[in-house]
Parts: sequence; structure tokens; C-alpha cells
Amino acid sequence: MSAGATPVITTRRAEPSDAALLSALAASTFSDTFAADNTPTDIETYMSEAFGEAIQRAELEDPDVSVFFAERNNEVVGYVMLREGPAPPVVRGFDVLEIARFYARRQAIGTGVGQALMQRAIHEAAARGKESVWLAVWERNPRAIDFYRRWEFFEAGTQPFTLGGDQQTDLVLVRRIARES
Repeated sequence: MSAGATPVITTRRAEPSDAALLSALAASTFSDTFAADNTPTDIETYMSEAFGEAIQRAELEDPDVSVFFAERNNEVVGYVMLREGPAPPVVRGFDVLEIARFYARRQAIGTGVGQALMQRAIHEAAARGKESVWLAVWERNPRAIDFYRRWEFFEAGTQPFTLGGDQQTDLVLVRRIARES
């Protein structure tokens, strides 16, 4: 690789043995993304309920959940969690796959990690014969909303999200995909 060249980003499927890594990555990226706009109590409560190692191991062992890490120079710099299952009522009429989590380490934002993870998510959905992917994003997260709109997601509605003791509103976004043959 020439001097100044950006290292390649690869993706790999996470395994149950990656539970500790996923737990630490999920907690740090969630905190980096939302701590400044929420109370420490709400953040801590949510993180303890969502990102413990045992919780991550159970998710990685769930046949309806797939997690993919983005790696650069053998360092995990982001991840996407995909989940099979029913979509909210505002996402009707589509055979869908949920993008349940989509995060990059703060220092990796803007370096192609999001693109690599979104390409992987769309590829996975298409390979499974899905018509669309959907996700929920906090209405007060303009950077993420702009990113998803650049990827041709459209707003289908809203749904509540509880962070600790705070009731928030998420936008429900959908993106149609071409099926792979």
C-alpha cells in the first residue's frame, strides 16, 4: 500500500466468542453517540439492560440475529446488527430485514466504515430475498438521518423508544432493495 493510502475496510460475521468484544463496542459507540444529549442515569440504565456480555452472547447465538464487524488493520471499527422478525405496523407490505443497530467508532466516522457496513447489510438482505430493510433512528440524530437518506431510506412513520426513564421518538426508515438472483 502506498504512503497515505486509506487501509481497506473488511467485514466479518461475529460469532458467540465475540460477545465480550461486541459488548464493549456496543457500549462505547452508543455512549459516544447519545451521552451528550441524555442524562447519565438514562444512558447507564439503558446500557446495563442492552449491552452486557451475556446479553450480547445470547444475541449472537440467536438464529434470527446476524452481527457483522467492520475491521481496518485488524481493528474493529464498527458493526451492524441485522434481525429477522416482524416490522412495526408502519412498515407494511414488505418482506423486510431490520437493521437493529448500526454504529462506528467515533474516530472512524467519515472514513468509509458506514458505507462498508451498509453495503453488507443490503447484500445480506438481498441474498435472503428481502424486498426492503428498515431501521429506527432517533429523531434528534441528524448525522445518522442524513446518512440514511443518502442511502435512499425514506420515512415510513415513527415509533416510541425508551431510554432509561425517557420516552423518545424514533423515525422508522425503509429502503427498498433489488433482489439478488
